Amino acid sequence: MNVTVKLFAAAREMAGCGEIGIELPSGATVGELRTALIVTAPALAALAQRSMVAVNEEYANDATLLGESDVVALIPPVSGG
Repeated sequence: MNVTVKLFAAAREMAGCGEIGIELPSGATVGELRTALIVTAPALAALAQRSMVAVNEEYANDATLLGESDVVALIPPVSGG
């Protein structure tokens, strides 16, 4: 199945693009997507592990199952002051 990962803020800058298509086996989880994302875009390795993930505009955890054509957002941590 094909899943689109939208990238924001620092993730977008590190990857050099706003989204990445990832091919996953049917029944894959968000955790498996993180692993595939790191293989596809190694520059995102550290950031991908500590970022929040939303699937179809709802926050998800690593056990969340993904479906065909889901849109996933990688939401990096923010700091401010």
